[in-house]
Amino acid sequence: MAFGDFVVMRDLDFEIARGDVFVIMGASGCGKSTLLRHMLGLLEPASGSIWIDGGNFTGADPDERDAFRRKTGVLFQSGALWSAMTLRENVALPLEQHSALPPDELDALVSLKLSLVGLAGYEEYYPSEISGGMRKRAGLARAIALDPEILFFDEPSAGLDPLSARRLDELIVELAESLGTTIVLVTHELASIFAVATNSIFLDVETRTQGAVGPPEWLRDHSETKSVRTFLNRGESPASSTRRHP
Repeated sequence: MAFGDFVVMRDLDFEIARGDVFVIMGASGCGKSTLLRHMLGLLEPASGSIWIDGGNFTGADPDERDAFRRKTGVLFQSGALWSAMTLRENVALPLEQHSALPPDELDALVSLKLSLVGLAGYEEYYPSEISGGMRKRAGLARAIALDPEILFFDEPSAGLDPLSARRLDELIVELAESLGTTIVLVTHELASIFAVATNSIFLDVETRTQGAVGPPEWLRDHSETKSVRTFLNRGESPASSTRRHP
């Protein structure tokens, strides 16, 4: 990954299994969100390619990329809700664009998605009328509107208080387990990493390459890379880990 002559990360080589909750972690400025944008096709790799289900996504034509994107959902840091739309209208937007559901079925599906994230009864609220944690959950309801095979999260806990962040972590695990969705999540928050991840990659800001790939608890206790152990042991007690097992 590079911007002109400036190399952000090099020699990245990893796989994400179907059903994983895969965390991209590392210190600020290491390129976590940049990697996520490459995986979404919003940025192009300076060299190398991204493969999905045996197909070369990087080399795909625009129609093939669009077909893949319809199988994905994305929750950005801010939630990215349209402020002039109600939660119902926000969640309905991808359904209106990519399905031909009649209005009554569409409304029922929107209510279902909002209920899945704990927002039943908030259909007619505007984003400005709810809390930051609720806006994140509303953004998640929109991200799962089309029943995606893969969900991408960019720092989902950013700006949330610890209780709201923990509830969002629990919701991510519930969605992964109940819907069988593959989840790719960018974060540097240790509590979230240990709570949700089944696998992970550590981006080393000093060497500008991957420091390690594997379950975060194993990396914390057994990685031979000092920067990985330092990152994963900063104040986190092994006894307090609640990471789910695949």
